[in-house]
Amino acid sequence: MAIFKKSGIKEEGADNIFWTTMSDLMLGLCIVFMTLFILAMTGFTQETLKQQQQQQQTAKQLAEKLKVEKIEAEVDIFGNVKISDVELFDVGSYQLSARGKKFLDKFAPIYLHTVFENESVRYNIDNIIVQGHTDSQTFRDAKTPNEQFSRNMFLSLQRAYAVQDYMLLHTNYDKKYNNALRRMLVVEGRSFSDPVRKADGTEDLSKSRRVELKLKVKGSSLSQMLGFNFGGNN
Repeated sequence: MAIFKKSGIKEEGADNIFWTTMSDLMLGLCIVFMTLFILAMTGFTQETLKQQQQQQQTAKQLAEKLKVEKIEAEVDIFGNVKISDVELFDVGSYQLSARGKKFLDKFAPIYLHTVFENESVRYNIDNIIVQGHTDSQTFRDAKTPNEQFSRNMFLSLQRAYAVQDYMLLHTNYDKKYNNALRRMLVVEGRSFSDPVRKADGTEDLSKSRRVELKLKVKGSSLSQMLGFNFGGNN
């Protein structure tokens, strides 16, 4: 019987510690990354929740102050305000009425003080957006849907600008907020693209005609939570 002697050549990779080391390294990196991810997401959730709670508290204070002063405006839980065009303008006009100026004289100091007095709330705000809206009723001389939309866009934008302009230049708010206010203010027109609906789904024409003041808060991305800066310093 023939006897074959085993070769001294070992199977490829049998004692190759390089692959074992790489496997351990990759596993370790995965564990570190998952730990950082969980910590970041937990911190992100807590930060977001804190921002929302601060916003809601500011909204509550604002609603209470406006109610005491008998100022007609709708405030949602995040501090966004809807003001009917009836309070601000004559029909079809983007010039503030005497009633509108009187309204803003009372409204603006209360609104701005409430938004800015809490430093943590002020720090978390990116923009105060003054946004104009119209209803979808047609102008008599508008010949196409696009022309109708464009005419309403102009009206909504001019109304938003009129409110921003008067608040900034003519109302008696605390001027220590000037730098922050100039940095944050944004004016937008929305035409009739965001109507208010009744319970039956039809447009509520009177409520669709409005100016809104919206608070856009800062958002923390996952990369920021992890301490990365992919965009560089602006």
